[in-house]
Amino acid sequence: MLQDQLKNYNLILASGSPRRKQFLMDMGLDFEIRMKSVEESYPEHLEGGDISDFLAKLKAEPLKESLSSKDILLTSDTVVWHNKKSLAKASNEMEAVDMLETMSGDWHQVITSVCFTTTEAQKIVRQVTEVKFAKLSRQEIDHYISTFKPYDKAGAYGIQEWIGLVGIEEIKGSYTNVVGLPTQLVYTTLYEMTK
Repeated sequence: MLQDQLKNYNLILASGSPRRKQFLMDMGLDFEIRMKSVEESYPEHLEGGDISDFLAKLKAEPLKESLSSKDILLTSDTVVWHNKKSLAKASNEMEAVDMLETMSGDWHQVITSVCFTTTEAQKIVRQVTEVKFAKLSRQEIDHYISTFKPYDKAGAYGIQEWIGLVGIEEIKGSYTNVVGLPTQLVYTTLYEMTK
């Protein structure tokens, strides 16, 4: 069991996401939260999962120096990739509407990269999930944005919220990845690192 293997380690989550925190708790893992903010910018030539890889690694940088020998630092980043473009967090209502309208009736990719950093090494794993939205009406989009205010989420939506229940037609891949953390991949990676 991973819980037994982690008894000799200190797992650190560097994320303010309540969803990622809840997932680790639901997996029965003991962890602490440590955060230092970073400017989340990346080179313009990067695409898709290379963006989330870069940002997950970047988030580990300010905390690397403070790690001790039994610490495992977990940082992650999620990118919504549609029509060769990254849909980041919407900064206002108009941006959120634009994002949801452009994905309406179409497939997009949700890519989460998770970076595991220790004093000895750094490992990045990545999960890609294909998601298809039904055709969303402007009324549905407006209702979702005004009710749920999804400005803290990549692509301006949370699959676990109303829009996921009524608007997601199909999903290929990990559901938890779309929520924000590919839990099975995290579990197996931690298992391999600590055995």
